[in-house]
Amino acid sequence: MNLEELTAAVLDGHAISREEALFLYDQPLEDLCQRADAIRRHFCADDFDICTIVNAKSGHCSENCKFCAQSAHYATGAKSYPLLSKDEILRQAAANAAQGILRYSLVTAGRALSDAEIDEMCEAIRAIRAQVDIRVCVSFGLLNEAQFRKLKEAGASRVHNNLEASPRFFPEICTTHRFEDKVAAIRAAQAAGLSVCSGGIMGLGETVADRIDMALALRALGVQSVPINMLNPIPGTPLEKMPPLTNDDMRRIVAVYRFILPQAAIRLAGGRGLLPDKGRACFTAGANAAISGDMLTTSGITTQTDMALLGELGYVPRACNG
Repeated sequence: MNLEELTAAVLDGHAISREEALFLYDQPLEDLCQRADAIRRHFCADDFDICTIVNAKSGHCSENCKFCAQSAHYATGAKSYPLLSKDEILRQAAANAAQGILRYSLVTAGRALSDAEIDEMCEAIRAIRAQVDIRVCVSFGLLNEAQFRKLKEAGASRVHNNLEASPRFFPEICTTHRFEDKVAAIRAAQAAGLSVCSGGIMGLGETVADRIDMALALRALGVQSVPINMLNPIPGTPLEKMPPLTNDDMRRIVAVYRFILPQAAIRLAGGRGLLPDKGRACFTAGANAAISGDMLTTSGITTQTDMALLGELGYVPRACNG
């Protein structure tokens, strides 16, 4: 087993095993990143999938995810408000499309939207699809297949539902729902004909094996859009004292994920603003997608800054994998 042989094997269609992934994680960083970027170029060319998100319903979440500012279990001072109006959602969608953004994701706090709330969001989605040239993604919690079908019929093309962590580590992060509930929702979205965006958060206290096991779980689910978040420790949450990961930590994670998920859009997401280079080095280590603009409760990197960076790196904004 060596880095050169594993790179060639992936380029030839080999699916990296858990043992091989653990081996890759310990390889010299620069060599690993260069190989990962070669795999990215082979399978994804210079396509770069860029999206934005809007916090369409904030706070008072019943779930106890230890990283989350919007959980009702923790005193974080995060804003709380009901669903945004259709007009406001439409306005933001149009503003993002005008800047060249490819996807616009509506994200809501809570275990799951009610049927009445889903109907309200379907109206907003139909308005966007009728008036704005942008793809619509939704992150509405643990819905069932019938609810996902309704959203697809309204014009949504993708569902976002992070696994967040490995099957082993998930109960250390959340106890109000299970890893299996996440998987069931992802399968329901796929059964409804929607593509899925799913990843997780790094720096929660997980092991290297946990990081790899989450990537293998995503591969088993056929997920081809994988957000890699870096924990931004929020005061008031149980993880507020966790030390942030380093630039090299994130490069190594991204590179190994590229080996495991060679054709995926590997998307830098929350926490990217904590990196000194705002993710630039990760975009030459296998990552080829990003969430731009503000995150749900924290500031992000402006879309103008990101679009300029893509040009410098030779990327072309293009929707990948559905």
